[in-house]
Amino acid sequence: MLSFASFIHGVQPEHLSEVVRHRSKRMILDSIGVGLVGSTTRVFNIALRYCQLYASNAVSSVYGRKGLKLSPTLAAFTNGIAAHSMDFDDTWHPATHPSGAVLPALLAASQMLPPSSKSNGQDFLLAFNVGIEVQGRLMRFSTEAHNIPKRFHPPSVVGTMDSAAATAKLLSLNVTQCAHALAIAASLAGAPMANAATQAKPLHIGNATRLGLEAAHLAARGMEASPLILDDIPECSGFSAFYGNYRPKPLPLPASSHEFLLEKQDVAFKRFPAHLGMHWIVDAAASVRNLLINYSGSFSPSLIHAILLRIPVSKYINRPFPESEHQARHSFQFNACTDLLDGEVGLNSFTDGCIHRQELTELLAKVLVEHPEDNIANFDKMYGEVALVLENGDVLTDRCDTFYGHWRKPLSRESLLKKFRSNASHVLPEDKVNSIITTVENLENLPDSSQLASSLSLTDLQE
Repeated sequence: MLSFASFIHGVQPEHLSEVVRHRSKRMILDSIGVGLVGSTTRVFNIALRYCQLYASNAVSSVYGRKGLKLSPTLAAFTNGIAAHSMDFDDTWHPATHPSGAVLPALLAASQMLPPSSKSNGQDFLLAFNVGIEVQGRLMRFSTEAHNIPKRFHPPSVVGTMDSAAATAKLLSLNVTQCAHALAIAASLAGAPMANAATQAKPLHIGNATRLGLEAAHLAARGMEASPLILDDIPECSGFSAFYGNYRPKPLPLPASSHEFLLEKQDVAFKRFPAHLGMHWIVDAAASVRNLLINYSGSFSPSLIHAILLRIPVSKYINRPFPESEHQARHSFQFNACTDLLDGEVGLNSFTDGCIHRQELTELLAKVLVEHPEDNIANFDKMYGEVALVLENGDVLTDRCDTFYGHWRKPLSRESLLKKFRSNASHVLPEDKVNSIITTVENLENLPDSSQLASSLSLTDLQE
């Protein structure tokens, strides 16, 4: 389906509306923040030590690391892992993590371009939106993609494709090369959902951004692949191998205007580092906790006979007794009980000490789960409901249909900046944090987009 290649090649900065520019810059800023705090995690450091074994052609910066550069593909890989290491990155509908696979590839690619071909901030913002648009269009090829996934982790599939598309745009590939980049990326895509809630899950984003970057570079150097990769060819699957009920649609070549999907469908930003589904149940738990305090004068677990969670059916986020931080980030039960005990869920909630507290284990043992038929495993339709059955027989119940941070109730600028500052300050000084905010909010005016990538690591004067 060459229409996608024609779109990637032909779309121009003037096609970006003010809404799209505003929303995409919020996504870039949030992704940088979660990547910076993600660079403090164990899984990131494992990947970084591995990549340092192959540190030739070291031109691209690594989140939060002073003086350390890697090859563009390995920098994209490690920064992609950082973006998803805490499951703190943005989420879109249909379900995927849109920014983490695009941004690290563009940051790495921007630093490898020769001085005569340097991209500016306008080019960078356009390439980012090309990647976001391509993945959104691809996910609308199948109704299966609309729901919480069961087979393939979506960013490992569409993320690889959007990384290739974004990089192809930044490198100014021609239409034929753009088509080959997408087709090559399809041969590099895919990771199973069984690795959710493990240290391997962040690799899905790391590989997606790295392999999409590689696909674009291979296409730029003459590698060819099937021009029919996005078509529905009977008995010879292309991209359709990843999804059932596959119905591809062309992507119109932009004329005087183009309505990007981001214009119509905003993203969700997470307030704490866990699977998006947890945000519904945590908000419901917070409300019920307040009901119990108003009812009895204080929160006391001894008053609770049972905790009933009404949640959608989704096996990989239904974990009664999580044993690791990654399992805890994917457990309705853990997140509900943590908020009930502590009144909040935050970065420190997923440490071993918090996960294995005796009082939390006792509360988890009181949890029962129901799956109402109307509670669909879909980020646009699901809800979270918590009911506390008290020892005296009374029942306190509350329900969250839309949490703060969801696209129907987006974070304010103040809330988004608060999250970014909190995340970035784990590895960068305040003046540099503020400088990044200014750079991203005025990205179109940046003369050399590689300056953004360079600003995300410490200098010798900022240890």
